[in-house]
Amino acid sequence: MASDPRARYWRANLRILAVLLAVWALVSFGCGVAFVEPLNRVRIGGFKLGFWFAQQGSIYVFVALIFVYAALMNRLERRFGGGS
Repeated sequence: MASDPRARYWRANLRILAVLLAVWALVSFGCGVAFVEPLNRVRIGGFKLGFWFAQQGSIYVFVALIFVYAALMNRLERRFGGGS
């Protein structure tokens, strides 16, 4: 089963999803809630960084994750000859 290209493709796909979801969780919960006090010591454009991440930064990160996912999946598709 480990040599089956479809199984390797989906295992790689799930690994990509796990990493990107971990980044998403860290940014949304970590920067917006858990680490807000240390982040608030820094200001961007007059706003505290914790507030900025909760309101703006996490949205930018989410959009960036979409592009990263698309690029990684394109590379994975090429590696496995079109996926399964």
